[in-house]
Amino acid sequence: MTTSPRLATARLAAVGTAGLGLLTLAGCAGGAADAMVDTSASYADGDYSAEGSYISPAGEQSVKVELTLKDDAVTAVTVTPEADDPQAKGFQQKFAGGISDVIVGKDIDTLDVSRVAGSSLTSGGFTKAIESIKAEALEG
Repeated sequence: MTTSPRLATARLAAVGTAGLGLLTLAGCAGGAADAMVDTSASYADGDYSAEGSYISPAGEQSVKVELTLKDDAVTAVTVTPEADDPQAKGFQQKFAGGISDVIVGKDIDTLDVSRVAGSSLTSGGFTKAIESIKAEALEG
């Protein structure tokens, strides 16, 4: 079966236009979500620590999160891998190595970490630990 050059060009144009639309929607979704984050909460400056757990294919895993807050912004963070499973521990180590670049300098209420250095499940434990830290640090 032979496709005419004109038909092939029309198909590519349609696919390209559809793809562009998807990219545009994805970009808009992130911007709209960021605009709707409530950053009015006030947190006490200091050093905080919490553990967060998540489920991996090897079972329940956890990570320890230590961070420093100053004027509601994260100024330092350390994630300590605590996984029993070697593969999960490897992902946690990658996450721990990249998380500082993602969150330091940001308001704690704006943190939305879904994947760091190829690790997506670790972010679930990290997010739970952040929620515990926010509850502890909340002023008022």
